[in-house]
Amino acid sequence: MAGIPMARTATAFHVGIVDDHPVVIDGVRAWLAEAPGIRVRHTGDTTADLRSGAVDVLIVDLNLNGRLVLSDIGELTAEGRRLVVFSQFTDESLVLDVLNMGVAGFVTKSEGQAHLLHAVRAAAADRPYVPPTTAGVLVSDRSPVAPRLSQQERTSLLWWFQSMSKASVARRMGVSVHTVDMYIKRARVKYAQVGRPAPTKTDMLARAIEDGLVTPAELAGSPQWTPPPE
Repeated sequence: MAGIPMARTATAFHVGIVDDHPVVIDGVRAWLAEAPGIRVRHTGDTTADLRSGAVDVLIVDLNLNGRLVLSDIGELTAEGRRLVVFSQFTDESLVLDVLNMGVAGFVTKSEGQAHLLHAVRAAAADRPYVPPTTAGVLVSDRSPVAPRLSQQERTSLLWWFQSMSKASVARRMGVSVHTVDMYIKRARVKYAQVGRPAPTKTDMLARAIEDGLVTPAELAGSPQWTPPPE
């Protein structure tokens, strides 16, 4: 833990741990027990068990019972789950594939307690956190990586880009303004994770058009369309 001070938080949240090695689950549970505000609500050795668990952040190994669970991770992130992958794998292409699926963070098991706790707290707050291994992978990658956004994130962005207020987007989607704000924040986090930050609405629109998430035609088709404010 030396050299990485842990910030305290007043907001408690629940975490799930999925790993096929009980010793890893016990170790991560012990680490989390030292962190104020974090409660472990679920443990298991398969991602199928997660669907019934009401948790805010899921810590998931990539290799469960001899199988790479990339498809499971893709499905969970598409549902809007906050996932922190905790894996022994460090292969650059695999790390990029996982990041592109929209996970909230990727921490290698060799990076240990401090980085995992920072990644979990950041995921719960919809903030980016990039540990050393992930940073190295992103720096070495020269391709324009497009993050994988959920359908809800894409929809909220499109309607927000059409100069609708977040309140209007929320009414149209049938969700709260807080939920719309959460979708937009998650999209920002995903872009920051792949080294393409989008701190303003204009930046986010540029990224979305670059990646084909929205088209000028979709925007121009709205009678409310005007260039987005900062």
